[in-house]
Amino acid sequence: MSSPSLETELDSLKDAVSMALEYAAALGSSSAEVAISKQQGLSVSTRLKEVETVEFNKDGALGITLFRDGCKGSSSTSDLSPEAIRRAVKAADDIAKFTSEDPFNGLADADLMAKQIEDLALFYPYDTDPGELEQLAVRAEEAALSSDSRIKNSDGASANAHTGVKVYGNSHGFLDGYLSSRYSLSCVVIGEQDGNMQRDYDYTVARKFDELWTPEKVGLEAAKKTVDRLGARKIGTTKLPVLLAPDIATGLMGHLVSAISGSSLYRKSSFLQDAIDTQIFPDWFTIAEQPHLKGALASAYYDSEGVATQDRNIIDKGILSTYLLTSYSARKLGLTNTGHAGGIYNWTLSHSGQSFDELIGLMGTGIIVTEVMGQGVNGVTGDYSRGAAGFYVENGVIQYPVEEITIAGNLKEMYRNIVAVSKDRDLRSSIRTGGILLGEMKIAGN
Repeated sequence: MSSPSLETELDSLKDAVSMALEYAAALGSSSAEVAISKQQGLSVSTRLKEVETVEFNKDGALGITLFRDGCKGSSSTSDLSPEAIRRAVKAADDIAKFTSEDPFNGLADADLMAKQIEDLALFYPYDTDPGELEQLAVRAEEAALSSDSRIKNSDGASANAHTGVKVYGNSHGFLDGYLSSRYSLSCVVIGEQDGNMQRDYDYTVARKFDELWTPEKVGLEAAKKTVDRLGARKIGTTKLPVLLAPDIATGLMGHLVSAISGSSLYRKSSFLQDAIDTQIFPDWFTIAEQPHLKGALASAYYDSEGVATQDRNIIDKGILSTYLLTSYSARKLGLTNTGHAGGIYNWTLSHSGQSFDELIGLMGTGIIVTEVMGQGVNGVTGDYSRGAAGFYVENGVIQYPVEEITIAGNLKEMYRNIVAVSKDRDLRSSIRTGGILLGEMKIAGN
């Protein structure tokens, strides 16, 4: 999949954004913002080493939001011809004339726009084709299926290569765009032992194609995780410490993202309402946001409103030091925009010095959680109850896999009762953390 077309398109997309902004100004709008994103990608999935699907996608659209004295209108078009762009702008303007005025509407403040923008090394084009991606997926399945006689079936493997371009501009004179790439490979297998069946998966993702794990590693890790789950038992209802595997720990921190986001706060639907500058984690615990890490999966010099991103501690020695605010939510709350329109940027959790295996020993007797299920989290109260599976540990040694349990608590208490975080971080998402050891939680079983 060759990507020069996206590189050559960047300037023409900037021209399209400029044209839309000029037309919005000619119509007499107070202000406007325009964004274009275009993606192209190739995905190949296999099952039992045979191709199931080959998908090529190429799509994109221009979206315009136009303001008239606090009234807002939005429209979009996938046709980037001058005439289609003018129609889209006119449609947004017509909508703005008939919407209710909202004093909190409008662009982010001009002085918050990103001024110095450097290359964050997010784009590594790689010329691949369906045959190469098929071979990656097949090799992952082969490695998994041949690794252990208990691996009886494959639920498929998938190899993906995607590149994209984003351009954003607004009436403050801000106009910028950048290219990005993302490659991934995943494998899911099914194991069986004594009539008990289990499935698990693993995956790799990177900006650069040659930084993906080998297909053999993906397949072997998927197989090992599946085999380790065979013979899973239920346990009785109890209270025990819980050690969350790194990919589950990211989900625990995802609930923090929701709770401190401006939209949850101004709707008064957060269990961390009015929690700024208060201790919500142990005093050794810090979350650093690092938007400018070269080549990382969640790096950006500006958010989706053009606001400059910056290094900051979200949690500083256990204290919540900032909310996550857009221009609208900041005005609504009477606070300062933090540049979080569009999400978070490379949250890195501090660790307590131990490896994940050492945390198993530190836990003594408890549960390692490797999978959670269900949506049992109340964002207003922080009450947490999820179906779970993992491993029972006694005296620091894994005894057997467990399934069909529920772990329950309250997120406020869970955050305060973090005992340790392992140093071997999972870097495959926007939240970069090791395993998290929590103090006692309710475990519902038999």
